[in-house]
Amino acid sequence: MSDELLVATRKGLFSVKPGRASAWELESAGFLGSNVSLVLRDPRDQSRYAALNHGHFGVKLHRSDDAGSSWQEVATPAFPQGEPASVRTPAGETIAPVVSLIWALEAGGADQPGRIWCGTIPGGLFKSDNRGESWELVRALWDHPGRLEWFGGGADLPGIHSILVDPRDSRKLTVGVSCGGVWISPDGGASWACRANGMRAAYMPPERAMDPGIQDPHRVVQCRAQPETLWAQHHNGIFRTDNGGESWREITEVQPSAFGFAVAVHPREPDTAWFVPGVSDEHRLPPDGRVIVTRTRDGGRSFQLLDRGLPSRHAYDLTFRHALDLDPSGERLAFGTTTGSLWISTDQGDSWETVSEHLPPVYAVRWC
Repeated sequence: MSDELLVATRKGLFSVKPGRASAWELESAGFLGSNVSLVLRDPRDQSRYAALNHGHFGVKLHRSDDAGSSWQEVATPAFPQGEPASVRTPAGETIAPVVSLIWALEAGGADQPGRIWCGTIPGGLFKSDNRGESWELVRALWDHPGRLEWFGGGADLPGIHSILVDPRDSRKLTVGVSCGGVWISPDGGASWACRANGMRAAYMPPERAMDPGIQDPHRVVQCRAQPETLWAQHHNGIFRTDNGGESWREITEVQPSAFGFAVAVHPREPDTAWFVPGVSDEHRLPPDGRVIVTRTRDGGRSFQLLDRGLPSRHAYDLTFRHALDLDPSGERLAFGTTTGSLWISTDQGDSWETVSEHLPPVYAVRWC
């Protein structure tokens, strides 16, 4: 069972461990003052990766080989020099790609030592086979004609935020794109196909609402024991597939809201998933000023509201797509919010402990 939680925030990377005074305590902090957009622990060699966004000074990536005691800067994914203009802006311009954010980091399969996958804004997928010392743009996806249809959702430019490596076959990859749907490769990134049939985009004209290539999944996750089952928290609701993305079905009549950014699925129970709902678009707040987590145990036919230990009034926390995580045991959950709150549950969400209400805005949490 996981005994450490890494928390990436607007002003640093924090470590949370079991404490003496309470069940969980903030133990250490790194990169204080820096915008840490994402963090990854590689289960194969225990190394850690932290993505930093320095704004005007650009994006950086760091690796630790000693559980976070020290960090070294490694290469940052970058588009090849002279790459043609092929990214569409909200104003309709076409510009040359420049990495503005590392939005996804995932380890390769157990049979791929050293391999790390990285997704970026504006929609690049990169691969490293030497633990981040160098990166290669996955050209088969970047050069796919369908990629030219992608556009920005909450961000101005499209981005890859979810990367899934099939635990049975590490050559099979799934990526989630805002706004660009879900893409699957059966051969390690050599070929790609969009697999978002059944998703619905209410923000598009009616004749294009079901177009797979312009869907906005906010986050896509995969059940480890049954990898054909994927859940997606989409801009327009919750969707599920049981055939590896060949077709998706919308989960309807979700209360109090089907909108949100984060989703987690149980590693052994494909019908069990968690969400942190919000109010869509113009508000981006929790429903009725209450922070709640919802859980389904029956594949979306019904949902439970999990709020024991969470604020029930005048709470305006929003949870970003990487700020909810379930540990490998399937028992411990953690989520953080834009107002700097952090909660942990050791009983699958039935009850919650407040770890902090004073962190910087939380971008991502990861169990170690």
